[in-house]
This record gives sequence, C-alpha cells and structure tokens, in this order.
Amino acid sequence: MLRQRRHSPRLLGFNYSGPYAYFITCPTYQKRLYFEDKAIVDIVLAILRRVGVQNSFGIYVYCFMPDHLHLLLLGEEKSSLHRFMKTFKQESSFAFKRAYGNSLWQRSYYDHVLRKEEALEDVALYILNNPVRGGLVDDYKSYAFSGSFMFDIMELGGQT
Repeated sequence: MLRQRRHSPRLLGFNYSGPYAYFITCPTYQKRLYFEDKAIVDIVLAILRRVGVQNSFGIYVYCFMPDHLHLLLLGEEKSSLHRFMKTFKQESSFAFKRAYGNSLWQRSYYDHVLRKEEALEDVALYILNNPVRGGLVDDYKSYAFSGSFMFDIMELGGQT
C-alpha cells in the first residue's frame, strides 16, 4: 500500500525568502538522543556556522537538546530558508552518516516566522531556557550545547 505524503507544514503563499526571523525546530531521526554527545554537536555546529554564512543567515541562537535542535535565524535580502535548511540538513546528514552510519534528522522541520511584535530577545531566551525546562541544567548560561554566532548569550536578560 502506498503511503500518502503528509501535508507540508509550510505557510501557503509565503516564499520564506528575505529579511525575516525564523524559529526552527529540527527533530532527530526517531527522536534519538544524538545531541548528548559533544563530538556530534561539534560536527553539526561547524556545518551550521558555514552554511549560515554561505546562505546569508545570522544564527542568532542555537540550542541542541538531546533529540532536537532549536534555531533562531535572521535572514537578509538574499536569504532563502528553503535553501538554507536543505543544504544544512543534507550536509550534516551526510557527515553524520559517514561518521556514525545512521540517519541524523527526521524528514522535515518545524518553522515559525516571527511577527514584528515578537521580540528577538524573548524568543532567544525561550530557546535558551529549553534545557532548564527540560531539567538538564539550572541556568541556561551553564548549558554546553547552546549559543549564538552573533552575540554573547551571557549578556541576555534574566531567565523566562
């Protein structure tokens, strides 16, 4: 029996290009706890940094939870979220499969286009506090697998 492809989680009529901010969640394949391993996080983080620069995206915040990755991305005029995500997931999947012999990512990802009234700092703090809510640390500033390529996360306001 053929499986019917599920409906795309993307917004209809929005091309995901240009100077927008995006909150992205990328689950690991079968919710495996790959991001408990620093070596794996380091591989994916290096690819994230490079692909972000190549695709004109600022990585405002990232947070590797054990079974998923949260990103807060800032696009520029020539940015394309589809191109960025396709490249990032392909390259990180290839590197992971070569090193570990397994699939890294779930098929798709979840996105939220930030509205003008949504403050970047509030969304960043929400993402950074994910390990606190998950019981992994008491303070997001002590979590080893989160950060920013744009600023020092230690300078953000208090916890949410």
